[in-house]
Amino acid sequence: MQNTDLELQVKTLPNTPGVYQYFDKDDAILYVGKAKNLKKRVSSYFTKNHDYGKTKVLVKKIASIKHIVVSTEMDALLLENNLIKKYKPRYNILLKDDKTYPWICIKKEPFPRVFLTRNVIKDGSEYFGPYTSVRTAKALLSLIKELYQLRTCVYDLSQKNIATGKYKVCLEYHIKNCKGPCEGLQLEEEYLENINAIRNIIKGNFKSSLEHFKDVMFKFAENHEFEEAHSIKEKIDLLANYQAKSTVVNPSISNVDIFSIISDESFAYVNFFKIMNGAIIQSHTTEIKKKLDETDKHLLELSIIEIRQRFNSQSKEIYVPFKVNVGNEIKVTVPKQGDKKQIVDLSLRNAKYFRQERFKQIKIVDPDRHTNRIMAQMQKDLRLPKEPRQIECFDNSNIQGTHPVASCVVFKNGKPSKSDYRKYNIKTVEGPDDFGSMEEVVHRRYKRLLDEGQELPQLIVIDGGKGQLSSALKSLDVLGLRKKIAIIGIAKRLEEIFYPDDPIPLYLDKKSETLKIIQQLRNEAHRFAITFHRNKRSKSAIQTELEQIPGIGKQTVESLLKQFKSAKRVSEASLKAIEEVIGTSRATKVYNYYHLKKKDS
Repeated sequence: MQNTDLELQVKTLPNTPGVYQYFDKDDAILYVGKAKNLKKRVSSYFTKNHDYGKTKVLVKKIASIKHIVVSTEMDALLLENNLIKKYKPRYNILLKDDKTYPWICIKKEPFPRVFLTRNVIKDGSEYFGPYTSVRTAKALLSLIKELYQLRTCVYDLSQKNIATGKYKVCLEYHIKNCKGPCEGLQLEEEYLENINAIRNIIKGNFKSSLEHFKDVMFKFAENHEFEEAHSIKEKIDLLANYQAKSTVVNPSISNVDIFSIISDESFAYVNFFKIMNGAIIQSHTTEIKKKLDETDKHLLELSIIEIRQRFNSQSKEIYVPFKVNVGNEIKVTVPKQGDKKQIVDLSLRNAKYFRQERFKQIKIVDPDRHTNRIMAQMQKDLRLPKEPRQIECFDNSNIQGTHPVASCVVFKNGKPSKSDYRKYNIKTVEGPDDFGSMEEVVHRRYKRLLDEGQELPQLIVIDGGKGQLSSALKSLDVLGLRKKIAIIGIAKRLEEIFYPDDPIPLYLDKKSETLKIIQQLRNEAHRFAITFHRNKRSKSAIQTELEQIPGIGKQTVESLLKQFKSAKRVSEASLKAIEEVIGTSRATKVYNYYHLKKKDS
C-alpha cells in the first residue's frame, strides 16, 4: 500500500461491524462491502495476495475509504444491500450476487392479503423487513396462516362486487384456510381485527397474541392433533430468535435527514445520514475547527444548512439530538424513544468513531496538534495558569520505615521522559514518616534545579492526600517557589484532586484524558519507587547475610558477589572455588558458615 493517506485510514478503522465503501481518485464509488470487523476486513484487501484478477485491479484503483458503523452484523448486511442498490458500484456487479431481500407485505385493499415479496411498491401497502433469512420470513407467514384464516385470491373484494355475487368460494374455503369473504361469509370488521393482530406479531409484539397461540395449541392437543400442536410450538420457538426490526432499515422512517454532533475544545464533528424510502443511502461526517467558544447548537445549525446544500437534500424533516433553529420550511424532530431515537444514536456513534479515528491519524502525522490539544485540555480541566508541558510526580515507598526511598517521574508533553526520572534515598527522616520524606525529596529536587539553573516544571503532582501535599508545600515555601509552580495532590481511593488552601477536592470525569494522564503519572511514580525499594531491600538482605559471617568484611563480600553474582551461589560453591576468590583462610570461614548452617537445620 503506497498511498500514505489510504494506509492511515486503514490503520485507524474501528474493530466494529459496519459497511465500507471504496472510491477511486475521481471520487467515484468502486465497491461496497460489509464486515463483522471493519479493520480486519478492509486490512485483508491490502495484505493478502489475491488470486482473483479483478480483485487485484480493484485494490490498485482504491484511493480512499469511507465507512458507516452499525450495531450488528445483520444491520451491516442490510445496509450493504441498500447502498449497492442505490449506487450500483462497478465491482459489486462483477463480484457479488445482486439479490434483493424479501419483505412481508400487508396489501392496501379490502380484506388485505398478507404475503412475501421482493418488490416494494409505493401504493400505500405496509411492508415489514427486509428479512436476511427467508426461512424466518416463511416461518412467520406459516405461523400466521395457522392462526388466522386469510384469503389468498387476487379478487377485488369491494362491497359492490360482494353484494352482486361476482365471486364464488374456492378450495381454500372448503379446506378451512379462508372464511369466504368473497361471498360475504366473513365481516370485514372481523377480518381487520385479525390483520391488526398479525401486524403486532410481525412487529414482534407477541404479548397480546400469546394467549391466542396457547389456546390454538391446546385445542389441537385436546383433539389429539399432536402433530399440528407440535408444529405450532416449533414455529414459535423458531421466532424466539427473530429480530423484528432493524435500526438500519425501517419503513416507518422515510425521506428524512439525520444529524448529530460531538465536540471538544478545538473541534466539532457532525454526522449526517440521508434516509430515503426507509433506508440509509448516504453517510458523511465533517470536522469543524472552532474559532471562538461556539456552542454545539450553533455549530450544528450551520452544518445542517451547509451539508443539505452540498448534498442537495430536499427532505422536509430532520431528526436531531436537541432543538435547532433552521427555518420554518424544515420540520425538526428530537426523538425520545423507539426507532427514530435509535437512528439518531447510531448517527452520534458514527460521529464519535470519526473523532477517535482523526485523533489516531493526528497522532501519526501531526503529533504537535494532538499534544497542543491535550495540553490545552489539561490546563482547562486542572485550572492551571499555564499549559503543563512538564509535569513531575513524587511518591514514597517504605515498609515499616525500613529502607525509605522516593521517586520523581517526569512527563513532557503528556508522555513519559524516562531519562529525567530520579530516585532518592531518604536521608534526614527516621522511621515511617511519609510526610517528612515528601518534604525532604521535594526540597532536594527543586533546590538542585535552582542551583543548576535548570527549567522548572509547570505542574507538580503529589501521590497522596492533603497531608503529603502540605509537606511538599513547606519545601516550595522555603525555596520561594510557592507561586511559581502549580501543585496538586491526588488521593487514590476516589481519585480526588486536592489544591493548596482549598478544602473541596476536584473530581474529574472518569473518562477524561486529563485524569488518564494524571493516573498514568501516579502509577509510573509508584512503580518506579516500588522497584527501587525492592532492589535496595534485596541488596541489603544479601549483604547483611554475608557480612554476618565472622571475620568477613565489606570488601570480601563485594569480591564474592562480583564473582558469584548472588549469596545463594556463594552458599552452593565448593571450598576450592571460594578459595580462588578470597584465599584459604576466609574461604574456610564462608564455607563452614553455610555448611554448618545446613547441618543444624
